[in-house]
Amino acid sequence: MVNKEKVKEVLEKIRPQLQMDGGDVELVDITDEGIVKVRLQGHCAGCAHAQQTLQFGIERAIKQFVPEVIRVENVA
Repeated sequence: MVNKEKVKEVLEKIRPQLQMDGGDVELVDITDEGIVKVRLQGHCAGCAHAQQTLQFGIERAIKQFVPEVIRVENVA
């Protein structure tokens, strides 16, 4: 079971970096399988680099502090 509070803490730590670029991230859901669903917002939502931000920024940070997370997905 993924600790939702830990995931929220990680998102709060990386949020300022996203906001500097005019974006943001919202936690939508965490499945029983360990998949974290987020919604990219602002400039991040339509950015050409959104997938890279998701995988190499958000997902990497969450997995570092919450290793039971399998992956992070962006939902519309």
